[in-house]
Amino acid sequence: MRLRRKRVKPMQINDITIIDDAKLKKAITAAALGNAMEWFDFGVYGFVAFALGQVFFPGADPGIQMIAALATFSVPFLVRPLGGLFFGAMGDKFGRQKVLSVTIIIMSVSTFCIGLIPGYATIGIWAPILLLLAKLAQGFSVGGEYTGAAIFVAEYSPDRKRGFLGSWLDFGSIAGFILGAGVVVLISSIVGDANFLEWGWRIPFFIAAPLGLIGIYLRHALEETPTFQQHVDKIDSDSRKDIAEPPKVSFREILTKQWRPLIICVGMVIATNVTYYMLLTYMPSYLSHSLHYSEDHGVLIIIAIMVGMLFVQPFMGMLSDRFGRKPFVIIGSVGLFILAIPCFILINSDVIGLIFLGLLILAVLLNCFIGVMASTLPAMFPTHIRYSALAIAFNVSVLIAGLTPTIVAWLVESTNNLYMPAYYLMVISVIGLVTGIFMKETANRPLKGATPAASDRAEAREILQEHHDNIEHKIEDIDAQIAELEAKRKNLIDQHPEIN
Repeated sequence: MRLRRKRVKPMQINDITIIDDAKLKKAITAAALGNAMEWFDFGVYGFVAFALGQVFFPGADPGIQMIAALATFSVPFLVRPLGGLFFGAMGDKFGRQKVLSVTIIIMSVSTFCIGLIPGYATIGIWAPILLLLAKLAQGFSVGGEYTGAAIFVAEYSPDRKRGFLGSWLDFGSIAGFILGAGVVVLISSIVGDANFLEWGWRIPFFIAAPLGLIGIYLRHALEETPTFQQHVDKIDSDSRKDIAEPPKVSFREILTKQWRPLIICVGMVIATNVTYYMLLTYMPSYLSHSLHYSEDHGVLIIIAIMVGMLFVQPFMGMLSDRFGRKPFVIIGSVGLFILAIPCFILINSDVIGLIFLGLLILAVLLNCFIGVMASTLPAMFPTHIRYSALAIAFNVSVLIAGLTPTIVAWLVESTNNLYMPAYYLMVISVIGLVTGIFMKETANRPLKGATPAASDRAEAREILQEHHDNIEHKIEDIDAQIAELEAKRKNLIDQHPEIN
């Protein structure tokens, strides 16, 4: 019996999606703005935690006030997985654009409402209860926000630029943090400490309303991603189901068939977000409460660090398109393990230049993670379950990472050891390293279940040529294997004529 080579139908130029540049820019802007909205609240909350502790938890020890305020920040992460399950299923069924329009509405309204809540002195126990309810609403909406925005950008991006374009999503995160911190510093300096504690802390939360309106307008005007639209069109053309009734997402399928990428996703998100919350949410409180550093000076240092991160962020994404995503996850993890303690030695030096250097090193290591996360995570899952799978893994991971400020504050208070944050980061870096080693490289490759995507027709021709070259190489390898098997068969027959 003669072995035959299976014929492979070559890809044609029309099989490659050409991304409309104007639509791409709108998609990135709308996604990044919503993400900035999310992190604007996180930034404001982290920088006014000392005020919130006194307003909503008066009478307690200052350390307990800080822990209580940060715990209110962490509790909403408990409902993020529920939001992820809900919005993930909706995103895979009805599309990414519709879900992202809903999540930004809930986020902006709940953030605005925090500014309206009276203090404990006015309504008693209802004050922290209402604060918690507003944070829970935020947590539910955020459960579908980042994952949806990352998927939206990834599905709109050309394959060769997905790292660079995806990095702008977390650029929006950092920008939101800077805006939140800057607004807190500006208002505090204008109204004074006493007035800020009395009513000034509310103003940053009111800013959520106009930001939310802008985000809603941008997202409502967007078209669905090309990748998801292809998925819906394929369902329609195959006549399996009507376009208005996409197939239901099977969570059993996600858990049983996608367990490996789910685990990789969990590891990457934990390593990234623990470092994120440690540096940008916990450190302002650490500098002011644990090190007794001037609150204004501590905030200004963090703001300067974040401005520097803005410049590094797109650069990391661009380099990942050239060298891959894996190297940055591994470098960030190894660097975090080796440099965590030296960084906190610098931070505890009480010398402003050394404090800045320690925080800057941690920030660059954080950029290694967030520079590639938004482009890496969506590429792990196929189109029809991408939103659901990513939302599940991401929000379970963030549930763990979101406890970072509370856990680390408690560890420092209970042990009186100012290096507990460094030890915490070292443990997390091991998770990041294992993740980096076992994750598959996704740079410059089409998303699972999607056709290749290019910036223009010239790039599409290059992709097509590379595809044909790869096919030729595979055919040559198969031919060589077939020839080797034929030679072995012939040799076996020569040695044993009776088996012919």
